[in-house]
Amino acid sequence: MPRTYESRETRDGPWRRLIYGAVGALVLIGLGVLLSRYTNFQNLLRGDAQVERAAPRQETAREAREEFEKERAAREKSVEAPAAAMPVGADGYFVPRSMSSVPDGPFGDSVWRGLMYFLNTGTNAGEYVGNDLACANCHLDRGRLANSAPMWAAAVSYPTYRGKNKRINTLEDRIRGCFTYSMNGAGSPSGGPPPRGHQVLKDLQSYFFFLADGAPLNEKLQGKSYPDVPKPDQGYDRERGAQVFAANCVVCHGEDGAGRRDLNGRVIFPSLWGPGSFNWGAGMHRVNTAAAFIKANMPLGRPNALSDQDAWDVAAFVNSHERPPDPRQKGISVAETRERYHSGSPDYYGQRIDGELLDGVPNISQNRLEGREESSRPVEKRGAVGSGDPPLPSE
Repeated sequence: MPRTYESRETRDGPWRRLIYGAVGALVLIGLGVLLSRYTNFQNLLRGDAQVERAAPRQETAREAREEFEKERAAREKSVEAPAAAMPVGADGYFVPRSMSSVPDGPFGDSVWRGLMYFLNTGTNAGEYVGNDLACANCHLDRGRLANSAPMWAAAVSYPTYRGKNKRINTLEDRIRGCFTYSMNGAGSPSGGPPPRGHQVLKDLQSYFFFLADGAPLNEKLQGKSYPDVPKPDQGYDRERGAQVFAANCVVCHGEDGAGRRDLNGRVIFPSLWGPGSFNWGAGMHRVNTAAAFIKANMPLGRPNALSDQDAWDVAAFVNSHERPPDPRQKGISVAETRERYHSGSPDYYGQRIDGELLDGVPNISQNRLEGREESSRPVEKRGAVGSGDPPLPSE
């Protein structure tokens, strides 16, 4: 045994040293990049305080869920027991269920699949995704975080009337709209969102329904969306926004806004513009919507770190770059599309920036999309279900 160990050590030693050296070099390069952007380095360090403060909040949230379950069990046994109160954490927001309580059986299986679609949309539902984004990019903490349009709020808010398409929308309609616009479904292998009744839609709804257990229906829950940020007296300015972006966003999203990937090519931080991002029909393309999301959630781990002015300015900078076209633009001019769908909206679609008309860049190549890791589950072909679907759902 000793001789075997020695010979293996001698044989593998050079390779180990080479690997350790390469890893060490990457670490040093990474530290150098961070230190060269001192402001961003400070921002990342401040995130540690967020982690430390999260522990007591998590304990309070766990206790709130436990109390809710006890009250519900008592109510089920006796009509005289008080109705269970909505579980609320120390921050005043609804506390969604923990994944540790997912039940066994078909419903639990659907919940877990829904979470996988939510976290890795391009991998697990790639036939319907035409960019590099995932649901979790805009709905943080697996769709659980208040003030980040959490899924527990969406689950109890639909059906509802939406001005975007001027009709009552179901939760399935809303999800299909996200695939159409935020996930740029027109650029996907299928050319659109999952058809009605598709298992992807069922599983995502199962996950949302699971999270919302205990939330009241049709109430304006605190933290249900992105908090409104009043437009500053100075308005918004993309040139000021460029400075905010350089100081706070480049370290994660890159100078070109294309995001960051790991060594295996997997997206770590999403694209903010260009062919890998949401299209000109997505809600996030509006400066006010992006400003609200940024103010409440960015830089990552430091909510409300930016002033209202900075949030509006950096949103203007991000959204003054090209992205995939609005799918409703098909067959009509950019001017007509803007008049019909963007009138009165604070956005840059159809405007000229630095001499270039912002009307949409070509979609990601199919070769790049096909290169994504394939789903472990079969996916239906578009059109197999719901042949009478309207051509374009609205987000």
